[in-house]
Amino acid sequence: MNFWDISVKLLDGFGITCLLFILTLVFSLPLGLIISFGSMSKFKPLSWLCRTVVWIIRGTPLMLQLFVVFYVPGMLFGVRLFTGDDGRFLAALVAFVINYACYFSEIFRGGIESIPKGQYEAAQVLGMTARETFFTVIMMQVVKRILAPISNEVITLVKDTSLARVIAVGEIFFVNEMDFLSRGLVWPLFYIAVFFLVFVGVLTLLFGWCEKKLSYYKV
Repeated sequence: MNFWDISVKLLDGFGITCLLFILTLVFSLPLGLIISFGSMSKFKPLSWLCRTVVWIIRGTPLMLQLFVVFYVPGMLFGVRLFTGDDGRFLAALVAFVINYACYFSEIFRGGIESIPKGQYEAAQVLGMTARETFFTVIMMQVVKRILAPISNEVITLVKDTSLARVIAVGEIFFVNEMDFLSRGLVWPLFYIAVFFLVFVGVLTLLFGWCEKKLSYYKV
């Protein structure tokens, strides 16, 4: 196979990688915020439940969670929820969203709890509701504080997408294994590294720009 054919196949696989990455962020960030609220809830059963789920997810490998989501429903209930290529992708997405939502929830919780109580009290003095206080006063300060750890998790997600190959999702490493490694071609692995380096480089520049834009929220 020539360089062009290999590039086209790898780009197809990288498209699946990017789709998994984008959809995971779209769903896991808001879910992580919701879980963080649950973890901080004064209703103890809800708080314990959320913290237990986070502990389990953070304490077990993502690869294991992929296997559980994809295989366990069929093993326990005799019904395969995820079939075909789309089903495999959906199973990977579910596992990734749950995993990263739990990690993001701890980052959100740490950021929210780091805001001094005086910020809330000042907002109450001004007659602001709890909703107005959070989204107007607190949230932008939280975003500034958590941007660095969030960026680390996002960059880790870029590389973790390669784990989807364990359930045969057609991402870039799976394409390489099926089409090129099986034929004894090793150099496309280094080509794949270029894809990821460029992707991570773009994200690094983007987060650096965001940090500069939010620099006036320092407290």
